[in-house]
Amino acid sequence: MSVYIIVSYDIEDPKGYEGYGPGIIPLLQRYGAEILVADYETKSIEGQARGINAVLRFESEEAVMNFYNAPEYQRLKKLRLDSTKNGTIIMTKPYVPKSG
Repeated sequence: MSVYIIVSYDIEDPKGYEGYGPGIIPLLQRYGAEILVADYETKSIEGQARGINAVLRFESEEAVMNFYNAPEYQRLKKLRLDSTKNGTIIMTKPYVPKSG
């Protein structure tokens, strides 16, 4: 079953963040992620919007964790953590209506 990752954060150091985008795309592709949403100009309807908002689809929870814990992701993760604030990454499953 597919799972989704919802990511949001604010870029605090744009210069330090520059290498994240070009580095993360090929890595996401290698781990089978599909980028469904990626927006730098989100408009908040309720609550405070963050500077970056993204939704990614992976084929399974295992695929998400393989990506997140991959040795080649650790440098990029550190770059992201060092150059952003207010970060949230959550994993969620698709909605399945209860029958009957």
